[in-house]
Amino acid sequence: MAGSRRTSADGQQRARRALGVFRLLVAVLEIAALVGNFQYVLGFRLFATANFFSYFTVQSAFAAVVTLGIAGAFALFAPRDPAWLGVLRTMVTVYVLVSGIVFAIIVAQASTRDYRMDVPWSDTVLHFVVPALAVAAWTADSIMAVNPRVPWSTAGWVLVFPSIWLVYTLLRGADIGWYPYFFLDEAQVGGPVGVAIYCLLVLVIFVSLTAGLVAINRALWRRARAPRAPLPGTPDRRVLRAESPALRR
Repeated sequence: MAGSRRTSADGQQRARRALGVFRLLVAVLEIAALVGNFQYVLGFRLFATANFFSYFTVQSAFAAVVTLGIAGAFALFAPRDPAWLGVLRTMVTVYVLVSGIVFAIIVAQASTRDYRMDVPWSDTVLHFVVPALAVAAWTADSIMAVNPRVPWSTAGWVLVFPSIWLVYTLLRGADIGWYPYFFLDEAQVGGPVGVAIYCLLVLVIFVSLTAGLVAINRALWRRARAPRAPLPGTPDRRVLRAESPALRR
Protein backbone atom coordinates (compact mmCIF):
# COMPACT_ATOMS: atom_id res chain seq x y z
CA MET A 1 0.00 0.00 0.00
CA ALA A 2 2.79 2.40 0.92
CA GLY A 3 4.62 1.55 -2.29
CA SER A 4 1.46 2.21 -4.30
CA ARG A 5 1.00 5.60 -2.66
CA ARG A 6 4.66 6.43 -3.29
CA THR A 7 4.32 5.48 -6.97
CA SER A 8 1.21 7.62 -7.29
CA ALA A 9 2.94 10.58 -5.63
CA ASP A 10 5.97 10.20 -7.90
CA GLY A 11 3.69 10.14 -10.94
CA GLN A 12 1.90 13.28 -9.81
CA GLN A 13 5.22 15.01 -9.21
CA ARG A 14 6.45 14.11 -12.70
CA ALA A 15 3.17 15.33 -14.22
CA ARG A 16 3.46 18.60 -12.31
CA ARG A 17 7.02 19.13 -13.51
CA ALA A 18 5.91 18.44 -17.07
CA LEU A 19 3.17 21.02 -16.58
CA GLY A 20 5.76 23.53 -15.38
CA VAL A 21 7.93 22.94 -18.45
CA PHE A 22 4.88 23.33 -20.69
CA ARG A 23 3.97 26.64 -19.04
CA LEU A 24 7.50 27.95 -19.57
CA LEU A 25 7.57 26.81 -23.20
CA VAL A 26 4.32 28.68 -23.90
CA ALA A 27 5.87 31.79 -22.30
CA VAL A 28 8.96 31.44 -24.53
CA LEU A 29 6.75 31.08 -27.61
CA GLU A 30 4.85 34.21 -26.56
CA ILE A 31 8.11 36.15 -26.25
CA ALA A 32 9.23 34.98 -29.70
CA ALA A 33 5.90 36.11 -31.19
CA LEU A 34 6.14 39.51 -29.50
CA VAL A 35 9.67 40.05 -30.82
CA GLY A 36 8.64 38.91 -34.29
CA ASN A 37 5.59 41.16 -34.30
CA PHE A 38 7.64 44.16 -33.17
CA GLN A 39 10.13 43.55 -35.96
CA TYR A 40 7.25 43.24 -38.44
CA VAL A 41 5.64 46.56 -37.54
CA LEU A 42 9.02 48.32 -37.68
CA GLY A 43 8.67 48.10 -41.43
CA PHE A 44 5.67 50.43 -41.49
CA ARG A 45 6.47 54.06 -42.27
CA LEU A 46 3.98 55.44 -39.72
CA PHE A 47 4.99 53.01 -36.98
CA ALA A 48 5.13 54.39 -33.45
CA THR A 49 6.60 52.37 -30.59
CA ALA A 50 4.11 53.79 -28.08
CA ASN A 51 1.24 52.63 -30.29
CA PHE A 52 2.61 49.08 -30.43
CA PHE A 53 2.70 48.79 -26.67
CA SER A 54 -0.80 50.29 -26.40
CA TYR A 55 -2.51 47.32 -28.07
CA PHE A 56 -4.49 45.18 -25.66
CA THR A 57 -3.08 42.11 -27.40
CA VAL A 58 0.49 43.17 -26.62
CA GLN A 59 -0.25 44.10 -23.02
CA SER A 60 -2.14 40.86 -22.38
CA ALA A 61 0.74 38.95 -24.02
CA PHE A 62 3.21 40.52 -21.58
CA ALA A 63 0.85 39.63 -18.73
CA ALA A 64 0.71 36.06 -20.02
CA VAL A 65 4.52 35.81 -20.17
CA VAL A 66 4.90 36.99 -16.58
CA THR A 67 2.06 34.82 -15.30
CA LEU A 68 3.24 31.70 -17.12
CA GLY A 69 6.77 32.29 -15.86
CA ILE A 70 5.56 32.50 -12.26
CA ALA A 71 3.26 29.50 -12.75
CA GLY A 72 6.09 27.49 -14.31
CA ALA A 73 8.34 28.19 -11.34
CA PHE A 74 5.64 27.12 -8.89
CA ALA A 75 5.02 23.91 -10.84
CA LEU A 76 8.73 23.04 -10.83
CA PHE A 77 9.61 23.97 -7.26
CA ALA A 78 6.39 23.90 -5.19
CA PRO A 79 3.97 21.03 -4.46
CA ARG A 80 0.92 23.07 -5.48
CA ASP A 81 -0.11 26.48 -6.77
CA PRO A 82 -1.40 29.22 -4.43
CA ALA A 83 -5.05 30.24 -4.73
CA TRP A 84 -4.25 33.69 -6.16
CA LEU A 85 -2.32 32.12 -9.03
CA GLY A 86 -5.39 30.20 -10.18
CA VAL A 87 -7.39 33.43 -10.25
CA LEU A 88 -4.64 35.31 -12.08
CA ARG A 89 -4.13 32.55 -14.65
CA THR A 90 -7.87 32.41 -15.35
CA MET A 91 -8.04 36.15 -15.96
CA VAL A 92 -4.95 36.22 -18.20
CA THR A 93 -6.26 33.25 -20.16
CA VAL A 94 -9.46 35.22 -20.80
CA TYR A 95 -7.43 38.24 -21.90
CA VAL A 96 -5.50 36.32 -24.57
CA LEU A 97 -8.70 34.58 -25.69
CA VAL A 98 -10.52 37.89 -26.13
CA SER A 99 -7.52 39.27 -28.03
CA GLY A 100 -7.80 36.37 -30.45
CA ILE A 101 -11.57 36.78 -30.84
CA VAL A 102 -11.33 40.54 -31.49
CA PHE A 103 -8.49 40.03 -33.97
CA ALA A 104 -10.50 37.40 -35.85
CA ILE A 105 -13.44 39.81 -36.06
CA ILE A 106 -11.18 42.58 -37.40
CA VAL A 107 -9.73 40.24 -40.05
CA ALA A 108 -13.23 39.12 -41.05
CA GLN A 109 -14.43 42.72 -41.27
CA ALA A 110 -11.45 43.63 -43.47
CA SER A 111 -12.25 40.85 -45.94
CA THR A 112 -15.90 41.90 -46.23
CA ARG A 113 -14.89 45.51 -46.94
CA ASP A 114 -12.42 44.66 -49.73
CA TYR A 115 -9.55 45.71 -47.48
CA ARG A 116 -6.39 43.62 -47.51
CA MET A 117 -5.03 42.78 -44.08
CA ASP A 118 -1.82 40.78 -43.88
CA VAL A 119 -1.51 38.30 -41.01
CA PRO A 120 2.19 37.52 -40.38
CA TRP A 121 3.30 34.45 -38.46
CA SER A 122 3.76 36.53 -35.32
CA ASP A 123 0.11 37.63 -35.35
CA THR A 124 -1.00 34.06 -35.98
CA VAL A 125 0.97 32.89 -32.95
CA LEU A 126 -0.12 35.81 -30.72
CA HIS A 127 -3.81 35.66 -31.57
CA PHE A 128 -4.49 32.00 -32.26
CA VAL A 129 -1.69 29.60 -31.30
CA VAL A 130 -0.84 31.02 -27.87
CA PRO A 131 -4.51 31.37 -26.79
CA ALA A 132 -5.07 27.71 -27.70
CA LEU A 133 -1.98 26.62 -25.75
CA ALA A 134 -2.94 28.88 -22.82
CA VAL A 135 -6.34 27.19 -22.64
CA ALA A 136 -4.65 23.77 -22.77
CA ALA A 137 -2.31 24.71 -19.90
CA TRP A 138 -5.20 26.19 -17.91
CA THR A 139 -7.31 23.06 -18.47
CA ALA A 140 -4.43 20.87 -17.26
CA ASP A 141 -4.38 22.94 -14.04
CA SER A 142 -8.05 22.19 -13.45
CA ILE A 143 -7.81 18.50 -14.32
CA MET A 144 -4.85 18.02 -11.98
CA ALA A 145 -6.47 20.23 -9.29
CA VAL A 146 -3.10 21.89 -8.68
CA ASN A 147 -4.70 24.90 -7.01
CA PRO A 148 -7.90 25.61 -5.03
CA ARG A 149 -11.11 26.12 -6.98
CA VAL A 150 -11.31 29.42 -8.84
CA PRO A 151 -13.96 31.61 -7.12
CA TRP A 152 -16.95 33.09 -8.96
CA SER A 153 -15.75 36.56 -7.99
CA THR A 154 -13.11 36.18 -10.73
CA ALA A 155 -15.83 37.15 -13.24
CA GLY A 156 -15.85 40.60 -11.64
CA TRP A 157 -12.11 40.98 -11.14
CA VAL A 158 -11.48 40.18 -14.80
CA LEU A 159 -12.93 43.57 -15.78
CA VAL A 160 -10.46 45.66 -13.76
CA PHE A 161 -7.56 45.63 -16.22
CA PRO A 162 -9.67 45.99 -19.41
CA SER A 163 -11.56 48.92 -17.85
CA ILE A 164 -8.31 50.72 -16.96
CA TRP A 165 -6.95 49.99 -20.44
CA LEU A 166 -10.15 51.30 -22.05
CA VAL A 167 -10.05 54.62 -20.17
CA TYR A 168 -6.36 55.06 -21.02
CA THR A 169 -6.94 54.21 -24.69
CA LEU A 170 -9.93 56.54 -25.12
CA LEU A 171 -8.14 59.46 -23.47
CA ARG A 172 -4.95 58.86 -25.45
CA GLY A 173 -6.88 58.38 -28.67
CA ALA A 174 -8.73 61.66 -28.24
CA ASP A 175 -5.39 63.38 -27.70
CA ILE A 176 -3.37 61.91 -30.60
CA GLY A 177 -6.14 60.83 -32.97
CA TRP A 178 -5.14 57.15 -33.06
CA TYR A 179 -6.98 54.08 -31.72
CA PRO A 180 -5.67 50.50 -31.69
CA TYR A 181 -9.05 49.08 -32.73
CA PHE A 182 -11.63 50.50 -35.14
CA PHE A 183 -14.57 50.18 -32.73
CA LEU A 184 -12.97 52.67 -30.33
CA ASP A 185 -12.92 55.41 -32.98
CA GLU A 186 -16.16 57.41 -33.02
CA ALA A 187 -15.61 58.34 -36.66
CA GLN A 188 -15.71 54.68 -37.71
CA VAL A 189 -18.68 53.45 -35.68
CA GLY A 190 -21.14 56.33 -35.88
CA GLY A 191 -20.25 58.33 -32.77
CA PRO A 192 -19.96 57.70 -29.02
CA VAL A 193 -23.06 55.48 -28.95
CA GLY A 194 -21.40 53.09 -31.40
CA VAL A 195 -18.25 53.01 -29.28
CA ALA A 196 -20.32 52.35 -26.15
CA ILE A 197 -22.19 49.46 -27.80
CA TYR A 198 -19.00 47.81 -28.99
CA CYS A 199 -17.32 48.25 -25.60
CA LEU A 200 -20.34 46.78 -23.82
CA LEU A 201 -20.28 43.81 -26.18
CA VAL A 202 -16.59 43.19 -25.47
CA LEU A 203 -17.14 43.48 -21.70
CA VAL A 204 -19.95 40.92 -21.95
CA ILE A 205 -17.52 38.60 -23.77
CA PHE A 206 -15.00 39.06 -20.93
CA VAL A 207 -17.55 38.17 -18.26
CA SER A 208 -19.08 35.29 -20.23
CA LEU A 209 -15.73 33.66 -20.98
CA THR A 210 -14.60 34.05 -17.38
CA ALA A 211 -17.83 32.59 -16.00
CA GLY A 212 -17.50 29.67 -18.39
CA LEU A 213 -13.91 28.97 -17.37
CA VAL A 214 -14.76 29.22 -13.68
CA ALA A 215 -17.63 26.75 -14.13
CA ILE A 216 -15.35 24.33 -16.01
CA ASN A 217 -12.62 24.71 -13.39
CA ARG A 218 -14.96 23.96 -10.51
CA ALA A 219 -16.46 20.94 -12.29
CA LEU A 220 -13.04 19.49 -13.17
CA TRP A 221 -11.73 20.28 -9.69
CA ARG A 222 -14.60 18.36 -8.05
CA ARG A 223 -14.02 15.44 -10.39
CA ALA A 224 -10.28 15.38 -9.64
CA ARG A 225 -10.85 15.52 -5.88
CA ALA A 226 -13.72 13.01 -5.78
CA PRO A 227 -12.83 9.72 -4.00
CA ARG A 228 -12.14 6.97 -6.50
CA ALA A 229 -13.94 3.63 -6.42
CA PRO A 230 -11.71 0.71 -5.39
CA LEU A 231 -10.50 -1.84 -7.89
CA PRO A 232 -12.39 -5.19 -7.95
CA GLY A 233 -11.29 -7.47 -5.11
CA THR A 234 -9.86 -4.65 -2.94
CA PRO A 235 -11.52 -3.23 0.20
CA ASP A 236 -13.34 0.08 -0.12
CA ARG A 237 -11.40 2.55 2.06
CA ARG A 238 -14.38 4.86 2.21
CA VAL A 239 -16.45 2.16 3.92
CA LEU A 240 -13.59 1.15 6.22
CA ARG A 241 -13.07 4.74 7.29
CA ALA A 242 -16.78 5.28 7.92
CA GLU A 243 -16.97 2.10 10.03
CA SER A 244 -13.84 2.89 12.06
CA PRO A 245 -14.77 3.45 15.75
CA ALA A 246 -11.96 5.99 16.07
CA LEU A 247 -13.35 8.07 13.20
CA ARG A 248 -16.90 7.84 14.52
CA ARG A 249 -15.71 9.36 17.78
